Amino acid sequence: MTKLPAVKPRQVVRFLERNEFVLDYTSGSHFIFYHPTSRRRAVVPSHNRDLPKGTLMSLLREAGSTREELLDFLSGH
Repeated sequence: MTKLPAVKPRQVVRFLERNEFVLDYTSGSHFIFYHPTSRRRAVVPSHNRDLPKGTLMSLLREAGSTREELLDFLSGH
């Protein structure tokens, strides 16, 4: 399994938007995204520092995405 790189919240936001998630609302310092067909929600903290690995994995689980999909997105495939 490939090690996850350091990821900023704005990269995760772009990943979610590429996967058809839509910004539903903001709550404090968090963006809440919503997927219209799967009805999943994903909460992204809007801080300007790298996301901790556990937070990133939890966010991917919420979104129904895999580590490999994120790595492909980050590498530009």
